[in-house]
Amino acid sequence: MLTSLFLLSALFSTAWSCPKHDNYQSHPHLGRRQIRVDKGREPKDWNYDVSADWATINPEYVLCQSGTHQSPINIAQQDLSTLHKPNFEGYQSVKIPGNFFNWQFAPAWTPHHPEGDVTGLPSFNFDGEEVFNIGWHIHAPSEHLIDGKRSRAEIHMVHVTAEEHEAAVIGIRLAVGPQESAFIKQLGPMIHYNDTAQLEGLEVNLRLAIDEVGGVEEFWTYKGSLTTPPCSEGLRWFLPKQELIVSEQQMVEILAASRFSHRVEQPVWLHDINL
Repeated sequence: MLTSLFLLSALFSTAWSCPKHDNYQSHPHLGRRQIRVDKGREPKDWNYDVSADWATINPEYVLCQSGTHQSPINIAQQDLSTLHKPNFEGYQSVKIPGNFFNWQFAPAWTPHHPEGDVTGLPSFNFDGEEVFNIGWHIHAPSEHLIDGKRSRAEIHMVHVTAEEHEAAVIGIRLAVGPQESAFIKQLGPMIHYNDTAQLEGLEVNLRLAIDEVGGVEEFWTYKGSLTTPPCSEGLRWFLPKQELIVSEQQMVEILAASRFSHRVEQPVWLHDINL
């Protein structure tokens, strides 16, 4: 998983939005238009075929080996959480502009917002804390397993505090069903992993993803980490029980634009699953 939060927030931080999305304010250069630009991207010093040995690549990745609650894990139980219940009142059903791109492994999107101010972005509350969505990205196949079963893909919706400290991730597993996903449909053509361009100004309704997994009413939760280097810990993971259903064609398009991108399963230790 996790495109580092730094990837999502720093890579495309040319962003603007009004508080709580009232009175839409356009990006200063884009207005309401979408434009395609190619600024390239910096190559990573890690890859998924050696995810078990990321700590040997760089001293800053030591937690990838020595951490006490690393992600992803296998949720080997049927009981759902009754604690840390998320409240999504801050996820309004409106489209907001952002940049659609491929994070070198799969499609991803990050919202426009003023630099240093994420408080106008869609948010949810848990345990009395408000956290803000700074973007999402896809992994294929899924990183998390439920009773040993891996889904074809997984969306990671990344959230930070108002001070932009990494705080929570919603891991939404994807499955093929009889109908299209309205959330995926709004993205249009997928951007291939070999394509370094980005589509700036693509408007996305993030609430659709939440609604399509039952509002995250039923979920598992645990203390975890980023699933890419530097594997920082201290995040709360929410895994909806309900998968997000996409059509066969939508899944084919997602997989065709993606590379293998799941980190090796991590042993359960101090994760406090559902506690």
